[in-house]
Amino acid sequence: MTTQKSHKLLMIPGPIEFEPAVLAALAEPTPSHVAPDFIEVFGRVLDNLRTVFQAPDGQPFVLAGSGTLAMEAAVANLLEAGDRVLQINTGYFSDRMAAICERSGAIITQVRAPAIGDVPALEEIQMALQQDHYTLMTITHVDTSTGVLTDVQTLAQMARSAHTLSVVDGVCSVGGEALPMAEWDVDVALTASQKALGVPPGLAIVMARPRALALFQGRTQPVASYYADWSNWLPIMQAYQSRKPAYFGTPPVNLVLALDVSLAQIIAEGMDARVARHIRLSEAVKAALTALGLGQAPARPAVAAHTLSAPYFPEGVDGAALLAKINAAGVVLAGGLHPAIRARYFRIGHMGAVSGADILAAVSAIEQGLRDVGYQFDAGSGLAAAQRVIEG
Repeated sequence: MTTQKSHKLLMIPGPIEFEPAVLAALAEPTPSHVAPDFIEVFGRVLDNLRTVFQAPDGQPFVLAGSGTLAMEAAVANLLEAGDRVLQINTGYFSDRMAAICERSGAIITQVRAPAIGDVPALEEIQMALQQDHYTLMTITHVDTSTGVLTDVQTLAQMARSAHTLSVVDGVCSVGGEALPMAEWDVDVALTASQKALGVPPGLAIVMARPRALALFQGRTQPVASYYADWSNWLPIMQAYQSRKPAYFGTPPVNLVLALDVSLAQIIAEGMDARVARHIRLSEAVKAALTALGLGQAPARPAVAAHTLSAPYFPEGVDGAALLAKINAAGVVLAGGLHPAIRARYFRIGHMGAVSGADILAAVSAIEQGLRDVGYQFDAGSGLAAAQRVIEG
């Protein structure tokens, strides 16, 4: 995408840079949430979400809130006190999902990665599935704290074989990583607007497929969260899908208008092409980091996300000073988040409408920042490595 010269390039793992047409939708006169034109837009958004999630049999929920609300709405409606959850833990946001499940009274078994930047062994997960029955397996597709990508396809198959529902936290993956819900037999996936879907913060989005809805409809106790309760939202979503007015809580209408624009752009690009673009640009960033001598938090390329990169600061370099220098060069990057390594690494977001030009601008700023803090490297080596991948 082309960014305005009046602001610094935002290359963090969300919020991201947004397309001008998406931002323009936010400036539209705010319509009534029951106006016929808006009802048509919201209905189209719900239809198009099925396309983006690749879940033709899915039921989308679009709520005003953050990704954390999406996480809670995904599991609070499916869990009752005493239910068991198998948590596939790859970092900070896996810990958060476990905490959310515990609030619903669930009993959590965590299978943790052997080290930060890695994923749990499939054999260990299989053993856990054989030792108990779990209502849900919760999976963080991309943990934004570590840049680790989990093999959702394999894990969803394992869950299905064990008669366990799979819930995928796709906050940092949906719209950037491959996640064909129906093909992979994922039961629930969730995301937030400000990541690869390319809409400013404020929308929590959940897609639930038939087995999840059946489990919800068979509950014996009310959902503990009033706001997140699908009982309140399902009639609203169904009404908008039928192009009829309905009310439970006022939707963030301008954000829905913006989501309508972004989803149309995503579908026009095509899901396969969009994922391929994210892979190519991710490989360009990672090639640059390698050329510059920077290690990365993911243990190996096979478990590295394509929506962000998580490089370590060079030995002896003050991380805060480096990020400040990169910022002064016109690019905003994110510091570390995982508590165990927070001060040792930083994060580069590259998702949504990001372009090859954005990647090169970011790499150039990183090189400038490294020079300014006295790090020794071959000038231009990162840019050259990124350029080779982009031009591939």
